[in-house]
Amino acid sequence: MELDTYRLLGRSGLRVSPLALGTMTFGTEWGFGADKAEARRIFDAYVDRGGNFFDTAGVYNNGTAERLLGEFAGDDRDRLVLATKYTMAGRPGDPNSGGNHRKSMVASVEDSLRRLGTDYLDLLYLHVWDGTTPVEEVLRGLDDLVRAGKILYVGISDTPAWQVSRMQTIADLRGWAPLIALQVEYSLLERTSERDLIPMAREMGLGVVPWSPLGNGVLTGKYTHADLAREGGMDDLGGTRKDFAHEAGSLTERGLAIADVVRDVAAELGRTPAQVALAWTLLDPAVTAPLMGARTPAQLEENLGALDVRFTEGQLADLEGASAIALGFPHEVLARPIIRGLASGGARIENF
Repeated sequence: MELDTYRLLGRSGLRVSPLALGTMTFGTEWGFGADKAEARRIFDAYVDRGGNFFDTAGVYNNGTAERLLGEFAGDDRDRLVLATKYTMAGRPGDPNSGGNHRKSMVASVEDSLRRLGTDYLDLLYLHVWDGTTPVEEVLRGLDDLVRAGKILYVGISDTPAWQVSRMQTIADLRGWAPLIALQVEYSLLERTSERDLIPMAREMGLGVVPWSPLGNGVLTGKYTHADLAREGGMDDLGGTRKDFAHEAGSLTERGLAIADVVRDVAAELGRTPAQVALAWTLLDPAVTAPLMGARTPAQLEENLGALDVRFTEGQLADLEGASAIALGFPHEVLARPIIRGLASGGARIENF
């Protein structure tokens, strides 16, 4: 597999690379990331290998990520797939500067278009479900933007599965622009999306784009038990990457235990832990393109090596065993042989 072996994103004809480049690291306003020159080298290295799928958001590094991405895209903009997001508040204290509603949506899109220096977005995600905006308002607002040519495709992120499936059904019934992409946190550290979100995406035609496939850096093996001691806290978006890993619940005893297994498998394969962790997310057929984050060209090249990783059955069993989660009700009940037997009347039924 190569970056220029493109995949269709969900139930659409949009072709994207099998690893997306996240741009949260474009800029240094948040205390970490790459300066303009380094970000340019990362961008060029990705594009030179055939990569075309970029992920950003207006809030990343206070708008710098979008501005740099737009500048780097330049005359090649139409060759690239630029995805951004809306929801996060742009003005502290202003209740309408964030959220899922139409006013926030339209203002955010106009701001993103200006920062990216383009007249259309390939993909717009609803960033985080706010729990207050009617789904019809969200869907109609997104459809209006598609009809106006401001956005081409619609996606959603960090939203309950039941709400996403409800929205997709309404969009289908009313002839509005469907959702084609779903961003979820998904890694060997965080597999709870396997309960409902990922099966829902597969059934409803959304391509899964996992964020934090390296478990906030824990799966790279860079943390040890000495890092479990919490020294500081998060002040808004200030803090270190280790602070983020603590805040996200990734840097734990369980997380380090899983990272140990990832490291062992990587040693057997002659690969790095980051490559093993990224390659594992690509095994699920519902996953279209995990999001890579890189602060240096060297990190980018390391991550791209995940496309060449091949596991043995034993290595997969080790990874699955270390990271397994309980699927819970109703999934575990429905999988019991007695229930399956009662439902089928004892007949053998193949599900293609």
